[in-house]
Amino acid sequence: MPHDDWRPPAVLLAVDLVILTLHGTRLSVLLVERGIEPHRGAMALPGGFLAHDQEDLLPAARRELREEADLDAQRLHLEQLGVYATPGRDPRGRVVSVAYLAIAPRLPEPTAGTDASGASWAPVDRILGGAAPVAFDHRQIIGDGVERARGKLEHTALATAFCGPTFTIAELQEVYEAVWDVRLDGRNFYRKVQGADGFIVPAGPMRSAGVGRPARLFRPGPRSRLHPPIIRPAATAVRA
Repeated sequence: MPHDDWRPPAVLLAVDLVILTLHGTRLSVLLVERGIEPHRGAMALPGGFLAHDQEDLLPAARRELREEADLDAQRLHLEQLGVYATPGRDPRGRVVSVAYLAIAPRLPEPTAGTDASGASWAPVDRILGGAAPVAFDHRQIIGDGVERARGKLEHTALATAFCGPTFTIAELQEVYEAVWDVRLDGRNFYRKVQGADGFIVPAGPMRSAGVGRPARLFRPGPRSRLHPPIIRPAATAVRA
């Protein structure tokens, strides 16, 4: 039982956003240059504190997506990633952050939000390899977000969230290669994708790339879980 003079600790609640997209052929995460202390001038995940004591977590994440990245949460994949509460993770006090993973297809160059000096896409291999420093414990959060995406590509249709409304199997393969950081055999990948019932379905006329045979277009199918799964190679190495 607590003592009579016990008081609950003052806790600040925040949300952080791991926004992943394919930038070129590389899996990239949105980072902002902090315009305020702490870590002013450092790169960090977009996010912030809850706006008021009546704001819930998911609306706060949607608001931060809009304010920090000009993204509509209704038009992308958004899921809660985890809770980060290690004492000392933020010099402002006991800050508990609820991180969200957001995925959207080939987003344009970002613009900075209200408390940021700049914003840019950073290749996740540079972040996770330590070549690009980030503030707070955001490298851990990014790593958790990437690993969540890698795992879900095996068993769910998450890969289509990285694509536009229609796509080719070659473009879908680019997603798997970028997220898993591997090279895949095209024929084997085609066979596995076509063998996953309800994963993708044909979507109208073929697309001509100007060279070679036109490519067949697909769209997401009705199944959210893959059967059979598309298992990633045993070792997914992060390039430094």
